[in-house]
Amino acid sequence: MADSFIHLRVHTIYSLLEGAIPVKALPKLCAAEGMPAVAITDTNNLFGALEASETLAKAGVQPIIGCQLDLANGPPPQPGQRAAPPLPVVLLAMSEAGYRNLMALSSAAYLEAGDAPHHVTVERLIERSEGLILLTGGPDGPLGRLVQERRAAEAEALLQRLAEAFGDRLYVELQRHGQDGALRTPEEEATERWFVEEAYARGLPLVATNDAHFPDESMFEAHDAFLCIGQGAYVNEEKRRRLTPDHRFKSAAEMIQLFSDLPEAVENTVEIARRCHWRPVTIAPILPKFADDEVEELRRQAREGLAERLATVDPVAPPEEYAKRLDYELRVIEGMGFPGYFLIVADFIKWAKARDIPVGPGRGSGAGSLVAWALTITDLDPLRYGLLFERFLNPERVSMPDFDIDFCMDRREEVIAYVQERYGRDRVAQIITFGGMMSKAAVRDVGRVLQMPYGQVDRLSKLIPMEGVKPMSVARARMEEPRLAEEAAADFVTGQLLDLAEKVEGLLRNASTHAAGVVIGDRPLVELTPLYQDPRSDMPATQFNMKWVEQAGLVKFDFLGLKTLTVIRCALDLLKARGVEIDINAIPLDDEKTYALYGSANTVAVFQVESQGMRDALRQLQPTCIEDIVALVALYRPGPMENIPKYCN
Repeated sequence: MADSFIHLRVHTIYSLLEGAIPVKALPKLCAAEGMPAVAITDTNNLFGALEASETLAKAGVQPIIGCQLDLANGPPPQPGQRAAPPLPVVLLAMSEAGYRNLMALSSAAYLEAGDAPHHVTVERLIERSEGLILLTGGPDGPLGRLVQERRAAEAEALLQRLAEAFGDRLYVELQRHGQDGALRTPEEEATERWFVEEAYARGLPLVATNDAHFPDESMFEAHDAFLCIGQGAYVNEEKRRRLTPDHRFKSAAEMIQLFSDLPEAVENTVEIARRCHWRPVTIAPILPKFADDEVEELRRQAREGLAERLATVDPVAPPEEYAKRLDYELRVIEGMGFPGYFLIVADFIKWAKARDIPVGPGRGSGAGSLVAWALTITDLDPLRYGLLFERFLNPERVSMPDFDIDFCMDRREEVIAYVQERYGRDRVAQIITFGGMMSKAAVRDVGRVLQMPYGQVDRLSKLIPMEGVKPMSVARARMEEPRLAEEAAADFVTGQLLDLAEKVEGLLRNASTHAAGVVIGDRPLVELTPLYQDPRSDMPATQFNMKWVEQAGLVKFDFLGLKTLTVIRCALDLLKARGVEIDINAIPLDDEKTYALYGSANTVAVFQVESQGMRDALRQLQPTCIEDIVALVALYRPGPMENIPKYCN
């Protein structure tokens, strides 16, 4: 490592509409250059922090978790004034305390910025500086901008303030991204001498970084189009953000040669890598505590609930058989450490039902649990239908239980609000999701930034075949759809469009929140995951997606908003207004007119049996009991579908 270089400023695909380096590609890029470590520094976020930590560590590369964080530029604006755009610095976590501070700062950039662009103040940065290395941001950072605006005195004051706060953890950042045959961009040329002189005068270390946004030079044009998509600009526009071919994942040899006049700036990348010796790891799920003795509380609620259920239904087995099944399930739940999970779910479902908020009767493997039925989590007696508990929880295949819970679409938010009040607003959040560029959308977006005629681009996009619910990839479509190949061969611009679309396909373009997933923590969530604020939601979301938030120690609960429940509630209200009151949970399951309706296939808007294929199957089946419907829904999926005619016969 003595004569090596470590990348300390890398934008992965989690720098939305900006970065084009997939996390899974980083190990190969590092291996090709013999780099033993690498930092990820996505813009204002830690979306990929845990994923990168695990992916790189498993490949034998030391992950350095960082963030390019925007700092407020100048004092807060006066009413009616616009704030100056925030400017970037780079933060790298040296320790667990540094990572916690990094999560807090990234969260603050979203949660505290209000309507302004995501940023933190210098005061907040200094307050959370422990365990963090600070790189000054290069020519585009706050120091570089002040120098370019000939405000050297303000730049010196800011540098002094940062030096006092970070001490030997502050590095003056130099960049050289050649352009048009020059060694540096104009911004780098205008700032480098000041950076070097100030660093030497104050005894501050220099560090060389390469602001890598894409893997190699072959990706440059596609990345340029990708930037245009994010900016809503055209490729041939002059006044827009541009990067250079040098904003790639450069080799160590290139960087050593590039900074041969300042070798210490390259050597310091290795020193920083050695100082950043900590990484986040996956941890077991942590649930908030529901009761002092959750095992005993679950047993009490389950036994009392079962007694109430058996008193109001016609049991299909003797009471002792129900009791035996209940005890078996309780032993499994206790052995796997999940009493708290059942109690938490039962609590918010009982709260919803007590306020007349429609709740679904249960779906998925959770309906096989007698404990869930006793706790009123589900409304189906699993013994009556021969449902297996082991499909939901199995000691030989340890995984978190996962109830899919349906709520009336109009009142779902009330239940989530209750959970926020019950456990604390800083301990409840939604889960982020990311939207990738699918092939058809990539063709349309690239066509737009190339200013191709809309009709032509639309036609090319429609030539890409669908595979189920997803479009085929551009690469495969070019092989399997001859008209695409013909168009590309006949027209250079069309070929260019497809080449660029193929390269940007799969990159991330936006973040939103999961339709149902909510996490509940036993502590402020920011201690386990950084937080994000979707501008369309009042509730924060985790910065880790569903896969990684669970590995960060949080448990997901599904609050599904189901339109069917809302329709049923409206129907019941309309009937009530006419003097007809119905308990939807007590309707008979042997009504002949209902089965005649199913047999006629007049089931548009009837949950799970409204598709054309399902209606055709109902005409064949002519169901006469609930078990017929159960069988049809179970069979109606890829593979078993071919047995539907045999079953109907």
